[in-house]
Amino acid sequence: MQNSQDENSEVRPELRRDITLVDAVGIGLGAIIGAGIFVVTGVAAGVAGPAFLIGLLIAGMAAACNALSSAELAATYPQSGGTYEYGYRLLSPSAGFAAGWMFLASKLAAGGTVALGFGAYLSKLVPSVPAKYAAVGGVLVLTAANLFGIKKAGKLNTAIVAVTLLTLVVFAAVGIPSFDTANLTPFAPFGILGIAESSALMFFAYTGYARIATLGEEVHEPKKTIPRAIVITIIVSIMLYAAVAIVAVGSIGAPGLAATSSPLQEASRSFAFPGVVWVVGIGATTAMFGVLLSQIVGISRMMFAMARRRDLPDFLGHVSNKHAVPAIGIILTGGVILVLAVFGTLEFVISAASFTILIYYGIANICALRLAKKDKIYPKWISATGLIFCSALAISLPWIVVGTGLATLAVGFMFRMILRSIPGSSAPTS
Repeated sequence: MQNSQDENSEVRPELRRDITLVDAVGIGLGAIIGAGIFVVTGVAAGVAGPAFLIGLLIAGMAAACNALSSAELAATYPQSGGTYEYGYRLLSPSAGFAAGWMFLASKLAAGGTVALGFGAYLSKLVPSVPAKYAAVGGVLVLTAANLFGIKKAGKLNTAIVAVTLLTLVVFAAVGIPSFDTANLTPFAPFGILGIAESSALMFFAYTGYARIATLGEEVHEPKKTIPRAIVITIIVSIMLYAAVAIVAVGSIGAPGLAATSSPLQEASRSFAFPGVVWVVGIGATTAMFGVLLSQIVGISRMMFAMARRRDLPDFLGHVSNKHAVPAIGIILTGGVILVLAVFGTLEFVISAASFTILIYYGIANICALRLAKKDKIYPKWISATGLIFCSALAISLPWIVVGTGLATLAVGFMFRMILRSIPGSSAPTS
């Protein structure tokens, strides 16, 4: 464990820089390639028809703008916490807290959902293993893995991501002979509105690249590694999503994809190689496992960053001496996800996840616009475009989702106020 002095001359615990470029790219891909490609593809096809392919590209452009904003911010401020840290430094403590709290609320709820998804997919592959038992086992294994240091967790994540990528490449390659242009007509049965809705859906399939920025304090040579890792991650994701989506819709058409909760498995049934169905099942299982690992890593680091500024209880800022990880935060994260996996997820938070993540990335883009000229890596129009995308997508969401998201934020500020009213818990001014 390392220590540093903050502006108030306090000793602040720091994490060890053990993440290489390969590990960082693996963490980014592990956070992105999950439910999006295996589930949301079918939902997007249902609202836009084959034209969801255009929505996929639009979403990729929006994600790329947000990713580049996150990249230059992380290169300038390579600390744990991502947008939480940038909001504090470049906007205000309230903006930083809003970003951090929304991240925690959405990712914790999503963690429970991902754990259940992993259990369901594994149960399909191994019917003798009940889905809920598999979910619990997965959470326990990954929580334990995280306690042994980010280097070991990173290597495990890289191996998981490699399996997932391989299965998707096999799907795309084997599915080419099944492609039929007739399945692309009518191309846009629901018009521009359908394409817009599909782009909003597919945007959330890309979110996860900022996980690299959240781990900024543990990356080797962050000013070089983080921007490179984020750019590589988003390019690979866009190319892979496009290839898989084109093959899938060309194989069974948009109605076929929309009629099932497992669109890629359904598409693979039309391939000449029946074994691909099992390959896709393995890929879906490892994808969920990788996302779950990424969730535990990212949430625990956000807790660590917020505790260090006393926006969360101090004990969450503890760093273990042996492995230099926020052990208490990891255990708490695993525990909350475990409870959600056993007793069911917080539906009201999940419904607001789309809104909360847009707030998070919106704040990131505003922070990028506020960066000093010497710290800018990319033109300002990229961050401005990312902010416009986030605003437009947020406006398009149902009011009940927006209301739930704002209520979640209000609860966070109330918790913060109560925490800071406790004697001896005043926050640093930095």
